[in-house]
Amino acid sequence: MLTETYSPKETYELGRKIGEQAERGAVFALSGDLGAGKTVFTKGLASGLGVTEHVSSPTFTILQVYEGGRCPFYHFDVYRIGDISEMDEIGYEDCFYGDGVCLVEWADLVKELLPEHYTQITIGTDVEKGFDYRRISVEER
Repeated sequence: MLTETYSPKETYELGRKIGEQAERGAVFALSGDLGAGKTVFTKGLASGLGVTEHVSSPTFTILQVYEGGRCPFYHFDVYRIGDISEMDEIGYEDCFYGDGVCLVEWADLVKELLPEHYTQITIGTDVEKGFDYRRISVEER
């Protein structure tokens, strides 16, 4: 699926729709450049899961767990991960193979750890189409 959005609100709404349809055990691998809208999309996905807490990117903690929705939401931001073994230390397997929904920002950095089946979401920009333009591809793998 390929979607174009033209505002942060539209990007958020796409995330929300995907979150509403997400089933327990789903893993989303989120990729995109800095400032592409990964956190906006993630906030929407969390909303679709029923999370009412403030969602922010866990850049320095790597993992943030939200329990307030219809299932646990595990939000990883692995941008600052120094060594892949750090993922073992935070118990990534419990999240990737647990009963919640997992989203990994900068997933390309830990690609070898992703489960056999996951959803790849890639957010791209094109300044010629506007500052808020996003091209979002969603692909089952």
